[in-house]
Amino acid sequence: MTNDMTNDNDIIFQPLTFRNLTVSNRIFRSNISGRFDNYDGSGNQVRINWEQKFAQGGVGAIISSFTPVQIRGRILPNYATIDRDDRIPFWRKLGEVVHEYDCKFIMQLSHSGRQQDVSGVENLNLKALSSTSITESFHGFECQAMTKAEIQETVQAFAAGARRAREAGLDGVELHSANGYLITQFLSSGINDRNDEYGGSLENRARFLLEIIKAIRQEVGDDFHLQAKISAVEYNNAVIPWEKPGNTLEDSIQVCQWMEAAGVDAIHVSTGSIFPHPLNPPGEFPRIEAMRWYDLMLSSGIHTFRNYLLFRFPLLYPIFLFLWNRVQKQTQDQPIQGVEVKAQALNESFQKFVSSEQMQELLQKYQGVSLNHAAEIKKQVNIPVICTGGFQQASYIRRAIQENFCDAVSIARPLVANNDLVHQFKAGKDLPERPCTYCNKCLLNALENPLGCYELSRYNNSEEMIAEIMTVFDNAPCW
Repeated sequence: MTNDMTNDNDIIFQPLTFRNLTVSNRIFRSNISGRFDNYDGSGNQVRINWEQKFAQGGVGAIISSFTPVQIRGRILPNYATIDRDDRIPFWRKLGEVVHEYDCKFIMQLSHSGRQQDVSGVENLNLKALSSTSITESFHGFECQAMTKAEIQETVQAFAAGARRAREAGLDGVELHSANGYLITQFLSSGINDRNDEYGGSLENRARFLLEIIKAIRQEVGDDFHLQAKISAVEYNNAVIPWEKPGNTLEDSIQVCQWMEAAGVDAIHVSTGSIFPHPLNPPGEFPRIEAMRWYDLMLSSGIHTFRNYLLFRFPLLYPIFLFLWNRVQKQTQDQPIQGVEVKAQALNESFQKFVSSEQMQELLQKYQGVSLNHAAEIKKQVNIPVICTGGFQQASYIRRAIQENFCDAVSIARPLVANNDLVHQFKAGKDLPERPCTYCNKCLLNALENPLGCYELSRYNNSEEMIAEIMTVFDNAPCW
């Protein structure tokens, strides 16, 4: 299916202007990456190659993968950090490469809090820091509540990370205040159990985030782009039925208004109180991949062995799947109806595995899962709103923007499947010939293997699949 619009009047290819930044089109690469860097947090050419794929593929801006502001807050080893000044030259080089393609680069400043998949040897015997001392419910990550001194130290670490990003010549920063990481652990009514000025009321729970925003503005001034990612609805009880549900959409709207007043330039809307979450990334839970690779996390949490047994044994897996799929059944219907997939839009060999009817069903189920929430937030703020959640169809994205659900979309896994998705849209395709199937095999493989698309139906054979995944290592120095 093609569209009859020219790129000049297609809203997807209209620039998006923020207060301090203009992006050439409305497609952002959302935060996603693999364990491509050095163990100690220094970057290397492989990550540069990875980000170059998406810049070359036509996205207007890249939001980096989570970039820890402290080693204590790393989520996984082998991700480049921004915890000290000697990291700046690497990020400067990466930014220069991305800029060659008229693509902006926004660094996502992050801290794991208790959601620390693999802590690494630097954090051996250290409990993860959080708003709470309550063990995380899904994996069983243990943690300890931060002292006020630790809170202030972390606030300054975020500010220093923003300053380093600016000195590296990057185009802005994003606060990872979504998906269960540290800032969410303070924001969430389902996680934060503090009884001091950082807990209790919504105003108190938002204090940590607002202090970070204030500290960043003091460090970098008002003329550097700053956006924040937020889980509009948390659905904390995604797996454990008796767990508190967490923040509502009304709570998040208020937080977004406070962030705007504090100096944030854009809101990036997501969902969920943990990662992964039944709605994030949207799609199926890849049991076989979990059975193969989840064992890496066995020593990370007190519930990980239980989870591994649920993944490994067919008789137990339905228990997990029942709990995991409950949230999908609770969510609202698709905000944009009439999603249509024409058979000729799909590659013929791909249709042998996934028919156009099956693809339409997948798109209707998973595309735009946070769009209703983004639309409600957009009504209540005066800054641009970016929405993430399974987008990969031009007509759907176009309508989402035209009908004021959001100002731009961010895409992660469908862009991993088709790095050149934006160029395909520009050429008139509504859907790529070999779309992402929402299988989420990339999600679990990323624990131990290079990140890439592991859905065999999208390739002629397994050799072709592995060859494509390994291209990220092309021209990377080898000594």
